[in-house]
Amino acid sequence: MTGVPINPPDPRGGGGVKPPQRPKISTPPQMPRIPWRGIIVALAVILAIAFVRDCFVVVQAGERAVIYSKLSGVKPYQLDEGLHFNLPIIWEPTIYNIQQRTYTMSAGGNESSRHESDQSTPEGQVPDDSLIALTSDGLPVTVDLSVRFKVDAANVWRLHQDIGPEYVDKIVRPEARSIARMAFAEYPVLDVYSGRRQVIVEQITRELRDRLALSYLILEEVLLRDIRFPPEFQSAIEQKQVAQQAAQQMVFEVQRADSERQQKIIEAQGEATAILKKAQALTAHPQLLPYEFVQQLPPNVRVVVTDSKTIINLGDVFGDTRPPARQPVPSGGEEQ
Repeated sequence: MTGVPINPPDPRGGGGVKPPQRPKISTPPQMPRIPWRGIIVALAVILAIAFVRDCFVVVQAGERAVIYSKLSGVKPYQLDEGLHFNLPIIWEPTIYNIQQRTYTMSAGGNESSRHESDQSTPEGQVPDDSLIALTSDGLPVTVDLSVRFKVDAANVWRLHQDIGPEYVDKIVRPEARSIARMAFAEYPVLDVYSGRRQVIVEQITRELRDRLALSYLILEEVLLRDIRFPPEFQSAIEQKQVAQQAAQQMVFEVQRADSERQQKIIEAQGEATAILKKAQALTAHPQLLPYEFVQQLPPNVRVVVTDSKTIINLGDVFGDTRPPARQPVPSGGEEQ
């Protein structure tokens, strides 16, 4: 049996057998290519900028910078205002403010460093930071005190090495409160209430200045803002003031009465002296008696002295309707 050749299929159509078709294989979608080169370049630029920025330290006005080296510790100097070179990763600069600061201890909290994190009530009120001290007689007084100070610009690196940036909480606040309490404990409450406050402030300033100088801080001034006394003491002081005013009024009345009495005594003594001298003059000169008698007559009496012994009322002569009166001279004589 001879084989019959199979004609290949005509591509243009026609008879013949078609070859089997291969199944189509689906390929997954290709992921977008990540631009790794651009990312690496951007990261390199960012790191370069950060590195260059960390290579310099800018110290603003009123500041000093302290350098801490991870290899050798704190550098024994401080950087002044301006631009300075820094070694990144190895050196760590710390900025200190050397301008004057004010730390206040009051009922409204520390007004010089009030932050939102310090708020302890929904209304935003800060805790009471006023100072409560006992006087020498055991009475408590509430004191509002302000301390003005600044960092010693020549010893900033020593401050950073020995104390650190928290020098207010470590040094200023505890030292000021301790010295103030000891100063108030040396005086009774009446001295604190009266004019000894300035003496107390000067004592606190003197002792606190020496204590802060040991920690490389310079004290400028201590301000005594307010002193509040217990209510019972305040009431007693008011009653005492009322009593003192009443006593002063009584003393004034007594002094005025005594002054009037002394004045009357002086006037009486003057009159007695005048009478005595007049009596002596009349005794020495009896002819003056009629004259003195005439001087004692009322102004509306018109008289004529006829001689040295008699005085006659001449009211009838001048039309006076009053009955005539004859008054003998005290030295004696006949009526004319």
